[in-house]
Amino acid sequence: MSTSRISAADLRILKQLQTSGRMTNQELADKVGMAASPCWRRTKQLEDSGVITGYQAIIDRKKIGLGLLAFIRVKIDSHSEEDAQRFEQEVGALPAVIACYAIAGDADFLLQVVAKDLDSFPASQWRWYVACQALKRCKRRLCSGK
Repeated sequence: MSTSRISAADLRILKQLQTSGRMTNQELADKVGMAASPCWRRTKQLEDSGVITGYQAIIDRKKIGLGLLAFIRVKIDSHSEEDAQRFEQEVGALPAVIACYAIAGDADFLLQVVAKDLDSFPASQWRWYVACQALKRCKRRLCSGK
């Protein structure tokens, strides 16, 4: 299904599923103003075509002991595709890194990192520095919100 073939009904379904992916098909159909069978077929089409790639739980990191959220902008030494892929794989293997984005500008990557608290962050950051030998420079920003 190409983006040009996504109908208004598909967009209503997607909007509702982004809000709550756990609702029943009947609840979804009611919310988007469709009968249950066509709603199920459209949802299945969106899944089969890769528009919907999965469903996930959103976790309150503070309730599982990860009170610190940091965003780290990273510049790496080499800009070869191989080195960039290796960097992404290395940081992706670290449990503290929950997201890694390739970006443009004064940094090459933006990492989203969690830790128990401010005291434990330097220790996890040190292990991260050691794991990423291609690191040239990094700047971190700590967040207190969600």
